[in-house]
Amino acid sequence: MPQNIRIIGTGQLIELQARLRRAGHENIRASMQRRIRRAAEPLRDDLQSTIRGLAIRSRGRGSGKRGGASPTTRPLRDTIAQAIRISVRTSGNPGAQVWVDKGRLPPDLRRMPDVINSGRIRHPVFGNRRRWAEQSAAPLWWENTVRAHTDRMNREVARVVDDVRRRLE
Repeated sequence: MPQNIRIIGTGQLIELQARLRRAGHENIRASMQRRIRRAAEPLRDDLQSTIRGLAIRSRGRGSGKRGGASPTTRPLRDTIAQAIRISVRTSGNPGAQVWVDKGRLPPDLRRMPDVINSGRIRHPVFGNRRRWAEQSAAPLWWENTVRAHTDRMNREVARVVDDVRRRLE
């Protein structure tokens, strides 16, 4: 299942935010938030390009089976890619969060990011619940993409925290 990915250095960020509030440095705070968002943007972009390019395969139709164009014009992978979001919080529980905003997905696709991430997609054929098709995709697309970006993001957030700490001293 695509999990919410959070890059945090909770103790450092909370302490730094308290110092920023006491010092009243709104421009430093806004700069910190912008830089943390920028650290998460390559991950969001890579997740979007990964889902857009993800191959979904089927076993194909057997001989004598009918087929045709999809009854929907909604592009599945692009719809999911557009729902991937970033949020940055600088108070309470500070950090950056990259997630699939299921509220931006149509009701019938809200489970699809989880289903595609499992690698096995089973669905009714053109809505006919008596006939089912099974398709496959590369499993764990979410986790593998996040794993590739985690170290870089942690380094960037640590650098932002150090820069802000130096500016406050």
